[in-house]
Amino acid sequence: MRPVGPHVCHPLPADPKLDSICHVRPPGANSGPLGWTVEMEPTRRESNDTGEPAPAGVDRRTLLKLGAMGAGAAVLGGCRGPDAGGGSAPGAQNRDAAPQALFSAPPMETVRIGFVGIGGMGSVHVRNLLDMEGVELTALCDIRPAHAERARDWVLEAGGAEPTLYTRGETDFVRMCETEDLDLVYTATPWRWHVPVCVAAMEHGKHAATEVPAAYTMEDCWRLVETAEATRRHCVMMENVNYGRWEMLVFHMARLGLFGEILHGEGGYLHDLRGIKFADTGEGLWRREHSKTRNGNLYPTHGLGPIANCMDINRGDRFDYAVSMSGPSRGLQDFAREHFPEAAPERRETFALGDVNVTLIKTVLGRTIYVSHDTNLPRPYSRIHLVQGTRGLFQGYPDRVYVEGRSEGHRWDEAEDYLEEFEHPLWREMAGAGAGRGHGSMDYLEDYRLIKCLREGLPTDMNVYDAAALSAVCAVSEESVADRSRPVDFPDFTRGRWETWPQLGVVRA
Repeated sequence: MRPVGPHVCHPLPADPKLDSICHVRPPGANSGPLGWTVEMEPTRRESNDTGEPAPAGVDRRTLLKLGAMGAGAAVLGGCRGPDAGGGSAPGAQNRDAAPQALFSAPPMETVRIGFVGIGGMGSVHVRNLLDMEGVELTALCDIRPAHAERARDWVLEAGGAEPTLYTRGETDFVRMCETEDLDLVYTATPWRWHVPVCVAAMEHGKHAATEVPAAYTMEDCWRLVETAEATRRHCVMMENVNYGRWEMLVFHMARLGLFGEILHGEGGYLHDLRGIKFADTGEGLWRREHSKTRNGNLYPTHGLGPIANCMDINRGDRFDYAVSMSGPSRGLQDFAREHFPEAAPERRETFALGDVNVTLIKTVLGRTIYVSHDTNLPRPYSRIHLVQGTRGLFQGYPDRVYVEGRSEGHRWDEAEDYLEEFEHPLWREMAGAGAGRGHGSMDYLEDYRLIKCLREGLPTDMNVYDAAALSAVCAVSEESVADRSRPVDFPDFTRGRWETWPQLGVVRA
């Protein structure tokens, strides 16, 4: 059900590098295939509470509903292209209607992909996909022509047909979705474009996959859910850490019952990003802006995803409520003073984001989860990765295990000692795949599983409800922080179906 009461959303300042936005006009003589006309016009530097500039003549509610308009007539079997007919729009009235089953689409021999955002992570995914059977990269979209051209060369080197390039600006993905006959649109753009790309894809009859987080406002989490339901399309958040070696080992051990009943988890994203946030390339062009205006857990899914899998979130349990608090903001200011000259504008920037955020989540079944966000201070990397049950636990960084009746009393075992017996079958069978790219095999395995599920007509490992639930931690934590750590409820994006949906299984290659 739709959550009651306002959720705090902090608008981001307009990116000075982006001087135009996508204006949407009501149906008319020049309407597009869904009855709405998309035009490029100079940006009005007004903001709404989704964090994006507000187009002239389009109010906030209309803007938020665009992701749900015109796609109701899309049918399950129409995976090869958009349905040009109109249809009823999914709206707030549908937020009480429960989905009936985990969604799967008809199998497809070849997955035709349009890729949006081919920078650092996008390049990793493109190279992974080119290694896979049954994949065609047919369209490439990036605001930097050189990125798209580089990826085109990779496609040609791999023996593929020359893809069409879309490089006319930040909303050229809309033209790609309107024009191309695709099965999947995959986005690895900056965060604020994840939802617009996914919605455009689904409205035009394509499945969607996105880097993390899928969204960072509650309204956009609902927008993804409603659009996926209305169009009968997958919307998958690509959480690579779910496919890490130790995370999959722990999931396998949990499924085998070694830890007993799972009661508690701890995870986080503890990564010194000061140099990245102040860089003049890549994520430095946009990520620091979020730290200026938002305060909460901005990046929860890496640490939370594997814990959610072990706890059967949305498949027997769900997030109920959370409390969140942030400490002072010091790290980015100190870094700027140490690395920029006195006259540099970076030294005068101020930041809302507390250097360390701690969020505590309670599930409906009473389990507890600790999630931390720590990206502005000097420190070694960690995701914490603790999963604890009635018979034992795993704790990462360093990786160690304690199992009652198997471990020596009050002493950790090395996690390495459990690999021979409990290595996840997928890792055992595909060890080394994707090595040398990005984060190694975890990136490859997440792409492999997505393609396998699409080709075989299986439900995807992570669905739109998982994407919404994990991403909602952003909005819930920000609201709690802003109100003296008040408990904030999570909406039930599944509308009650979490109680009956089957748990994730232990899959093989």
